[in-house]
Amino acid sequence: MLLGASLVGVLLFSKLVLKLPWTHVGFSLLFLYLGSGGWRFVRIFIKTIRRDIFGGIVLLRVKAKVRRYLREQRTVPILFASTVQRHPDKTALIFEGTDTHWTFRQLDDYSSSVANFLQARGLSSGDVAALFMENRNEFVGLWLGMAKLGVEAALVNTNLRRDALRHCLTTCRARVLIFGSEMAPAIFEIQASLDPSLSLFCSGPWEPSTVPAGTEHLDPLLEDAPTHLPGRPNKGFTDKLFYIYTSGTTGLPKAAIVVHSRYYRMAALVYHGFRMRPDDIVYDCLPLYHSAGNIVGVGQCLLHGMTVVIRKKFSASRFWDDCIKYNCTIVQYIGELCRYLLNQPPREAEHQHRVRMALGNGLRQSIWTDFSSRFHIPQVAEFYGATECNCSLGNFDSQVGACGFNSRILSFVYPIRLVRVNEDTMELIRGPNGVCLPCQPGDVLVMDELGYLYFRDRTGDTFRWKGENVSTTEVEGTLSRLLDMSDVAVYGVEVPGTEGRAGMAAVANPAGSCDLERFAQLLERELPLYARPIFLRFLPELHKTGTFKLQKTELRKEGFDPAVVKDPLFYLDARKGRYVPLDQEAYTRIQAGEEKL
Repeated sequence: MLLGASLVGVLLFSKLVLKLPWTHVGFSLLFLYLGSGGWRFVRIFIKTIRRDIFGGIVLLRVKAKVRRYLREQRTVPILFASTVQRHPDKTALIFEGTDTHWTFRQLDDYSSSVANFLQARGLSSGDVAALFMENRNEFVGLWLGMAKLGVEAALVNTNLRRDALRHCLTTCRARVLIFGSEMAPAIFEIQASLDPSLSLFCSGPWEPSTVPAGTEHLDPLLEDAPTHLPGRPNKGFTDKLFYIYTSGTTGLPKAAIVVHSRYYRMAALVYHGFRMRPDDIVYDCLPLYHSAGNIVGVGQCLLHGMTVVIRKKFSASRFWDDCIKYNCTIVQYIGELCRYLLNQPPREAEHQHRVRMALGNGLRQSIWTDFSSRFHIPQVAEFYGATECNCSLGNFDSQVGACGFNSRILSFVYPIRLVRVNEDTMELIRGPNGVCLPCQPGDVLVMDELGYLYFRDRTGDTFRWKGENVSTTEVEGTLSRLLDMSDVAVYGVEVPGTEGRAGMAAVANPAGSCDLERFAQLLERELPLYARPIFLRFLPELHKTGTFKLQKTELRKEGFDPAVVKDPLFYLDARKGRYVPLDQEAYTRIQAGEEKL
């Protein structure tokens, strides 16, 4: 503002008082502008204008399509129908586990059978069906068939057990639960507490004695259902497509709603922003109950006609062999996977693949260059955007370490801002007028001079470990219950050589005694692997704020170093499957990466 007023003043003085020619006035203004720091804007403009124009074009292109599809009420199944018409006999999905190939026509027929079957069972638009299944082609066909009927799919995390699993199935008010036969033991554990009206269907290898009573075998029922679906899906582009469960701050997973327009927008921004092609083959080893695997990955198949290779679970030793076998050109990742691949011994297969792009998020700057150079991957397509977030970011020009950018010169095109947060509570900090306070550096993201944004591990109520978001509130509640309602503070701590943060629990235990072997066994039943605390700290009491919130800042800073922490420390020995004392020798091994966590 001050610079602008100065330039206007110089303009008036030069023209009206000194009566200089316009050319002299122009040069005077230019020198004043540059001398007053304007050269920084010129530098930023030169370095970012091409990037920003491309990003703006991508954004406006996707926005225009979204508006058109909103107007025409085109749903994801309708858009998929257009893809089927373009190339019905092209391979749509490949399941690596059985080498099963589905063409677009076969995927269309299977999903239509699902829609007709559910309709015959009395489900209609607006009803909810839960899907609890490991990765495979049928997973995609099932939720797509539900969408054709207007039934909302609840995609349940296969790591959930007991209270968390029961919570997901009851809060979504599902009328039907379709689960893979591999998930039958988890259903057995909670069946007695489920709504008796919930219909159970099992897909996969069938043995009546291995599934809960009353369960029907889905696969032969679908074979008998018609594959022709008359009419268009009874849903709009803004209606609910499915639910994805994310870590909840209330102690249990919360359902994030994904509508048809959001599904299209996320998949299309990735497709256009990273210059993907219809003949690309995507290797998708991420969970299909999360948005990265199901929207960013599978979405390219349904909306843009790509072939997607689905793997049940990530395997570092088989990764490049799979890419070679299926001629994959794009691989999906989360940061942890890249580190696991780098930790593998060098193999010839690393140089024989056709992969031209790695697509994902969470790749640390410290290993970014090593990853792309060792595996000869020309483009790293990093993006950022939580399932429940109202915006997303993309690193369209492979800036090392960045998860996206915010234009410094065309900010009005995509008006997002970084705002201040309380590092301990992750609550937004607001000014006297109740409005959030903008900032240059943030807690979750930081931005450099050119507008590139860099991801930081989360603190506060969630942290990331083993590729999953861990809710500290959920883990605290479970641990407190198992430890006779003791005060428990859960937080993430950094461990050298690992991605994210390892879980650590500080337990108020004045008696100083605990059956750690039994405690580890209980945790194995109650919490998924990624949510179990790696480190334990027992101390006389936990300090709280005036609003009775646990103070974790000092605990997090002290970490698990026995030289700093004088309270009893333990860590989860992966080989023994139980907690063992954490002494200086064990700490040194962990720091050196010699102890498997």
